[in-house]
Amino acid sequence: MISTNLQGVAELVIRQAQRQGFILPRQIRTVLSEAGVAESLWKDVLAVARPSLAYRKGRYYYTAPVSDRVRQEQSQQRGIQKAIRQLIRQYRNAASRLERREEDRFDFVQPVKVRTEDQREYTLMSRDLSITGIRLIGTRRFLGQKVHISFPAADGEGSWDFVVRILWTCAVGDDLVENGGTFIDVTSQSKE
Repeated sequence: MISTNLQGVAELVIRQAQRQGFILPRQIRTVLSEAGVAESLWKDVLAVARPSLAYRKGRYYYTAPVSDRVRQEQSQQRGIQKAIRQLIRQYRNAASRLERREEDRFDFVQPVKVRTEDQREYTLMSRDLSITGIRLIGTRRFLGQKVHISFPAADGEGSWDFVVRILWTCAVGDDLVENGGTFIDVTSQSKE
């Protein structure tokens, strides 16, 4: 009988906390008193209402209970994240086994200016860089061409300018092309 009364009082306490955003211990005792239950059982009511109330700085704040649907979505997200991590790990391992380059390369994603031999200028995105070459992503193919590439200096003043021979070109998507080249000359450099 008492547990039934405590469940009913707990529901009243939760509704009041939901309406106000929080409930104070003295308000819980008032709800108990109005329900004809001893005020000394206020901690027992809190134990029943615990999933919907969170204690912070003397107040019990209403927290919406996590539904089965939300739990399922959270579990699904964890599964997706785990699968993506495994996929990345597999690709990294496969890439390290297939690496044929003599020089290490590192990600160097920066906008660069490319000037062709006929003096046309384009803005492309560098993808990676090694001491011997560079990979560029853009909408143009430069296979076999000698191009001038200008990198903005990290400090924003000046630029690094190189001559690059494009050795390979590969379509990577609709109107998106990768160009890979080797450095031939440095024409100007930023002041350090």
